[in-house]
Amino acid sequence: MIIGIDPGEKGGIAFYSPKINKIVEVIKMPETPQDLYDKLYSYSNNTICYLEKVGGMPGQGGSAMFNFGKGYGNLEMALLALKIPTVSVTPQVWQKALQLGTRSKTMSKTEWKNKLKAKAQQLFPYLKITLAISDALLICEYARIKEKE
Repeated sequence: MIIGIDPGEKGGIAFYSPKINKIVEVIKMPETPQDLYDKLYSYSNNTICYLEKVGGMPGQGGSAMFNFGKGYGNLEMALLALKIPTVSVTPQVWQKALQLGTRSKTMSKTEWKNKLKAKAQQLFPYLKITLAISDALLICEYARIKEKE
């Protein structure tokens, strides 16, 4: 099993099965640490996780950055407790590998996110793609490619 995680309150988690060569589940980020642990536990056998490595966003307040860091720590601890090997990957690395380019200075955040969503829709036409899960799917696709190498 391969797990791709876009951390953060508005992030998501994608689960890919190499046996059936298909995404088997994709969810928005669970709301509580227990829900997060339980979901990861259900896919913890013979699994590797690719976790997006991100920091605070410019312009975020201290409270928002604290909450993001707390959520990221919950993710790391759940993965560690479940003994799921984890690869950290920056957005620049997975976006370059999927030939998405980079966000230009003239492109708004919304335009960039919609570009990522469109790529996820192209790669996974059998799924209903939302902004909350699109990055997780793309990280999972990057992981699938890397695991084949």
